Amino acid sequence: MKLKPKLLSLLQHRKKEFPRERIIADLTAGLVVACIALPLSIALAIASGVTPDKGLITAVVAGFTISLLGGSRVQIAGPTGAFVVIVYGIIQQYGLQGLLVSTLLAGIILIIMGFLKFGAFLKFIPYPVTTGFTSGIAVVLFSTQINDFFGLGLTDIPSAFFAKWNLYFQSFAQTSVPTLLIGALALALIVFWPKKLKLFPGSLAALVITTIIVKVWDLPVATIGSTFGDIKTGLITPHLPDINLDIVLKLLRPAFTIAFLAGIESLLSAVVADGMIGKKHRSNMELVATGCGNIVSALFGGLPATGAIARTAANIDNGGRTPLAGIAHSVFLLIMMLCLMNYISLIPMTALAAILFTVSYRMSDWRSFVSLFKAPAGDILVLLVTFALTVVIDLVAAIEFGLVLAAVLFMKRMSDVYNVTNADDDIMDEVHHKDDIDAKKIAKHVTVYEINGPFFFGAANIFIDTLSNIKDCKVLVLRMRSVPAMDATAYHALYKIYKRCAASGVKIILSHLQRQPHKMLDKYGFLDIIGRQNICKNIDESLMRAEDIISSAQ
Repeated sequence: MKLKPKLLSLLQHRKKEFPRERIIADLTAGLVVACIALPLSIALAIASGVTPDKGLITAVVAGFTISLLGGSRVQIAGPTGAFVVIVYGIIQQYGLQGLLVSTLLAGIILIIMGFLKFGAFLKFIPYPVTTGFTSGIAVVLFSTQINDFFGLGLTDIPSAFFAKWNLYFQSFAQTSVPTLLIGALALALIVFWPKKLKLFPGSLAALVITTIIVKVWDLPVATIGSTFGDIKTGLITPHLPDINLDIVLKLLRPAFTIAFLAGIESLLSAVVADGMIGKKHRSNMELVATGCGNIVSALFGGLPATGAIARTAANIDNGGRTPLAGIAHSVFLLIMMLCLMNYISLIPMTALAAILFTVSYRMSDWRSFVSLFKAPAGDILVLLVTFALTVVIDLVAAIEFGLVLAAVLFMKRMSDVYNVTNADDDIMDEVHHKDDIDAKKIAKHVTVYEINGPFFFGAANIFIDTLSNIKDCKVLVLRMRSVPAMDATAYHALYKIYKRCAASGVKIILSHLQRQPHKMLDKYGFLDIIGRQNICKNIDESLMRAEDIISSAQ
């Protein structure tokens, strides 16, 4: 897959791809998405434990970079809800500088992944794993907003899930009624706001209306200003965070977590977008662009960034069809940031909590979660374990354990469909109808076993156990027409059987060897060991070769 930005490819056909009507549509879509991204970026930054400007900076610089260099026509990038839990944990443990270094390292990792063409491999993450940790993140994100939505006034909230909810239940009696009412109003505005007002979406309406009400009536409701103090305006000068070898080694694990999640979410968003517009993205270029976006974000003091499915879908729905829409979204957002930052401090915290409630709901994708309970028991187990570990421990443990569990279950399924069976009776039925093969010789001196399914380490012991007690014969024919692939462990199992046969004077013939096993056995030199004349195209040729071996031995 080409490592070439999609924008560059489109510019080579600028007359076709950028007519006046499309440029206007892209700019309009960019403006709409900027209006959606403004409140989301603020809310996600605060939920992550940083000031609102960090979220806006991320959407501006990372969003611009990823649209400029990306492999998708319509991807909109920026901070997302999936990163909130990770970012909050990194900041609590390593501080803001630790987050910036982790984001910078994650960007480098993503670029390396893109150049190594890992884009295709990330698509093979099992669906129960992604659904499990995404739903788990949604639950954790929802839990972080209870204090602000109800105005409980808690300052030292435990990070552990059950301890956090235990404190909430003990504190609900001190709920601030004005705060709860403003939060409920914001939630209602988001849910019921007319969808046709695209340039003034529900989340933005909720922020504006609740901010005006709190300010005009001077309600005792916590705001961004009362919580964080003065907010910086504009972009900071890019600078490299403090970094040394010790810090790099300490932060490699969170950096890989950010890179993994950024890669998964970015490519998932690009795949969804492809389905909506009927085009195809360049996955490896998208990884490189996401990596560059995260490096730039870290240099400007921002957060991790990736493709945002909801904002990408909004871009498509509003006519965006080229990377120009994503670039315009970042430019419009920068203008809003410079012009409105003085008013952002007036936004009620409970209104931001209401926005994140809706983000959590969309992230949870509960319909997909519930539908997986129709899957085999193994998939349900992977889903529930990944979900539970995300909620109770952390995302890193959930992904690691979920992938290992999914891999073990996959190997179990593959070994279940693998079998080695004695095919003597079937072969003899065929031989009796052939004039060119001596049925008596074949019946007396030849044993045929058929191998079915992928021949890999999970099936190697089955192979050895089955062939450990083969009857006395002079030729062993292994029919491998149903073996699409084999691995190194399988080869050593086959070699072990060969050594046992050689010690007993039994020749081995391989019948109908497929391409991958043939190539692998050739590399190991096994074809020369048993003799290339003993590699036969089909069972008839194999039996005729066996007859020649028997005749020459007599």
